[in-house]
Amino acid sequence: MTAQLHDRRDAAMTYDALLEKVRYEGAYPTRERAQEVTLQVLAALGRQLTGDERVELAARLPLPAALEFTGQVPATQQSTGWGFVKDLARRTGTSPAVARWNTGTVFHVIGHLAGPDLVDRILDQLPEGYALLFGRPELRPRRRRPEPQAA
Repeated sequence: MTAQLHDRRDAAMTYDALLEKVRYEGAYPTRERAQEVTLQVLAALGRQLTGDERVELAARLPLPAALEFTGQVPATQQSTGWGFVKDLARRTGTSPAVARWNTGTVFHVIGHLAGPDLVDRILDQLPEGYALLFGRPELRPRRRRPEPQAA
């Protein structure tokens, strides 16, 4: 993963462009507020996502965003989408409504960076409730990965 983080030629968006997109989409008053929200949401997602999807998403993010995302140790147990929002609200000292808005804004922007195939795989890995946070209906059946078999 480290090699991919240092080779950013494949990143589709600069960090400044990412923040401006988040600022515009979320109607945040300043770039600093957009940056704060972006890093908070990416850190929270970094605590939920593992495996190849984590590596691929990090490779598509601008370096400062990728470092915040990958700098988090994944939780031993994943949260549902609503649990994600409640935890983010608690950690950031905001209301669940504000945390939901912030999450939806950042997920919308990074969903475009990731592309639909990677977002599908991310959603397959996460518990229920995340599709709505990415701005998608939660209509399709979950394609959970099979658990590894004990030897």
